[in-house]
Amino acid sequence: MEKANTKTIVQNRQARHDYFILESYEAGIELFGTEVKSLRAGKANLKDSWCEIKDGELYVRMHISPYEQGNIFNRDPVRPRRLLMHKKEILKLYGQLKTQGLTLIPISLYFKGSRVKVQVGLCRGKKRYDKREDLAARAAKRDVERALKERNR
Repeated sequence: MEKANTKTIVQNRQARHDYFILESYEAGIELFGTEVKSLRAGKANLKDSWCEIKDGELYVRMHISPYEQGNIFNRDPVRPRRLLMHKKEILKLYGQLKTQGLTLIPISLYFKGSRVKVQVGLCRGKKRYDKREDLAARAAKRDVERALKERNR
């Protein structure tokens, strides 16, 4: 994801804790006007979101809060939203999901220019001991950085 002309709306930090992210893909998302306005205000949540493939199309389930001035034009906050990817990419993902037991998780939601994009990760679930190893490695790295900082004073 290039930094120029992109603005992150929300990231799924829980996904990085619960899954090994093997590959990531960028996809467009099909939204209505009030949903885009709500995203501009930062009213989205990716915590319990997931992607699924039905009838050769990729859908995401995530929560986008209703726009406050949207009245009758607001949609269901957790409705399935279609992701826009090439058919070959979707079929490749479908094959990997079925054969390798992987899952698709939205990692982040961002604006690229004026368009909303979703970064989707092909993930494998972590076991409890994997999570403990990550926490220990992060704590060790933090201790080393703290020691170097104290030494340089």
